[in-house]
Order: sequence, then C-alpha cells, then structure tokens
Amino acid sequence: MEALVELERLQTQLLQRISKLELSYLPQHHSISSPTPTTSAPIDHSQADTVSRLSAILLSNGVDDFSFKRVPPDYYDWPLEARRDALDAASVHHLCKSIVLVNTQAQSNVIDCRDRNNSKYYVVVVQYTARFNAETVKNFLYSLNNGTIAKKKFNLRLAPEEISAELTGFVHNAVTCIGMKTDIPVILDEAIVKLTPGFFWLGGGEVDLKLGIRTSQLIKFIKPFIFSCGN
Repeated sequence: MEALVELERLQTQLLQRISKLELSYLPQHHSISSPTPTTSAPIDHSQADTVSRLSAILLSNGVDDFSFKRVPPDYYDWPLEARRDALDAASVHHLCKSIVLVNTQAQSNVIDCRDRNNSKYYVVVVQYTARFNAETVKNFLYSLNNGTIAKKKFNLRLAPEEISAELTGFVHNAVTCIGMKTDIPVILDEAIVKLTPGFFWLGGGEVDLKLGIRTSQLIKFIKPFIFSCGN
C-alpha cells in the first residue's frame, strides 16, 4: 500500500512538471488553473487531453485570448456570486452556458445540421442570469428562411441529455460550443456580446472545467447567429 501511495506521489510530481513545461511554451495570456487539492486522487490523463485538444482548436482558428480553470465538484451547488469569484469573472452576467436544442416539428427531410438556416439541432449560448426564450428562436428562424417554411415547423425544445452528449461529445454541465463532435450551428445571445469587458465564461468540455474566452475572437471563429434570445 505504501508503495502504491509513493508511486502516485511520484506520478503527480511528474505530471506537474510536464504541465509547467507545457505552459512555459504558451502565450502568457493563456492560463490553466485548478483548485488546490486537499487529498490525493487518481490521475486522470483525459483531463489534460481535453485542455490540450480544445486549446489546439482555438489557437489554430485565431483565438489566443482564453483561459481554462478547474472548479471543485460542488461548484454547481454554489450561488452565482461564488462561481463568479471562483472564476474571477467580471460579473455574474459573464457566467454562461451552452444548451442543445432540437426542433421537434422540423420537416421530415430535416434530420441533421447540414443547413444551418434550417437545422434539426442548435446550440444556444446564454447567460445564467437570463431566462431562455424559445419563442424568439422560432421567430428568428422563420424570418431567416424568409417565411418559406411554415412557422409551425419550428418548435425548439431542450434536447434530451443522451442526444446532447451524442451530438457534442460532452456530458451535462460540460457542454461547450468548441470542439463538438457534430458541427451544430451556434446561437449567441446578444446580451453576451454587449457585456463589458468582452470576456465571458462557459463550459469547458468537462463538468469541472470552465473556459473563459474573448467574445470578439469567439464570434470570428464560430460565426454564430447573434440575436436576443433571453429575458
């Protein structure tokens, strides 16, 4: 047992040294931070893989102002003010989430995301302080298609968790609009674009991983639809 504990300690030290070495090669405005551990835990190499994969996607698409932060397991039990402080966010309004919507009344030939103007699924990024309004999405998509599709053919609802996970590759509370398995069209609530400063937080691909990102760079990369969809 003592040998196993010693082996875990040595592995942890080695990974920490590797992480420091990797970070030394990143531009200084990137950051990857974690809450201070209180007990020893098994090493999860997939955690580093998620950060590396999403960082590579962002950097290769011209996004260089972003930050990853680890949060404690009970993060979602905290009030928004505590989450704001943990992430050092500018305000509670800078805390956002990505949700997957499904058009339950889509035409029979609309089964995937090939047509971003009339997709079966959409990812909507909204603030935690806002109440999502599905009716505004319905009206937007109707207008986007110039009224050629009956309004009753747009009925956006929250996709079941298993469908969301299958499409994005991310589980509940980990969904992000970066690096999804499926190229789902993204809708960015206009209120997020108007935030000052223009740097907000959203899911980072794992339940305890959050991604902070420069709004203007995200928009240039993913080219989302932008309109008001929250109350």
